[in-house]
Amino acid sequence: MKKLLIIAMACYGLHATAQTRESKNFLYLYSDSIVYARDIKFRPDFSGNIRLKVDSRSYPTTQVKFFNSKDGFFANTRKFGVLKRGEFSERIIEGRINVYQEKTVSYSPFIYDANHNSNPHFINSPSPSIRIDMYYNKGFDDLKKLNYRNLKNDMSDNKESMDMLHAYRKSMNTSNILYTAATASLAAGIISFVSNGKSGFSKSNYSTSIGLAVVGLGFAAGGYLNTVSAGRKLENAVEIYNE
Repeated sequence: MKKLLIIAMACYGLHATAQTRESKNFLYLYSDSIVYARDIKFRPDFSGNIRLKVDSRSYPTTQVKFFNSKDGFFANTRKFGVLKRGEFSERIIEGRINVYQEKTVSYSPFIYDANHNSNPHFINSPSPSIRIDMYYNKGFDDLKKLNYRNLKNDMSDNKESMDMLHAYRKSMNTSNILYTAATASLAAGIISFVSNGKSGFSKSNYSTSIGLAVVGLGFAAGGYLNTVSAGRKLENAVEIYNE
């Protein structure tokens, strides 16, 4: 009994130490080394390139794979862009699978905080909600695009997650069909409208053109709602896996 108690206390101590280290500010470099710090800030160098200032030192963002600060935990997504610049995604789900949402680092010297000090800012990417750049990983592994093809391999050991993932794929396939139908209907409506405009409108022809456009908008709305529903299924798949 005493041995079991000692083992339990040792495990608790290791867990507490891991949590404490996770709560600290640190950089995780591509070289797999970790740099702990009191404070981490973004600052431009004399060339205008953004660097991570860690106490009295600074690092180019291209060397930093992950970093943890008072603002959250972030991962470098530079390899997913055409330009090899440092862009970071914020971890929005933590667990066996960590999910990240892309954010772009921008230094704005003419933007001031409440104390009227120059301050670098995180600015959310201006992407519409149905097309957000999302990534995931396990532990400190390299990031992957958050999509069905990647997740089906990393979630294969959890049947419930896989079932939800398959439901997500079916919903996305339905959305694609609806968007295709919407494009076809709207195109047909425009062609009909232009053609009837040249030959002279009649009430019947005009109604046909408008009808095709309305049907197209209906398909588009259905596609959007189905995409939103698919997004919830994907989130549920990740949450089930992390339980």
